Amino acid sequence: MKGTSTTAVQDGDRCEVVAGTHKGKSGTIRDINTSKSGNVTITVVQDDGQRFKTLARNVVVRRGA
Repeated sequence: MKGTSTTAVQDGDRCEVVAGTHKGKSGTIRDINTSKSGNVTITVVQDDGQRFKTLARNVVVRRGA
């Protein structure tokens, strides 16, 4: 599953990581940042409390789930 939309990423949304180092993990988006080079990074908090950072283009947002 590729084709993700980073414009729909909002703080508090549930998401699933579909690419990159953290592929297969899921959680809640807590922090959204845009770097000087234009990359959007997010912090994802898993249900067990663990946090990790990933690129927004690597996630799919799961609203209403």
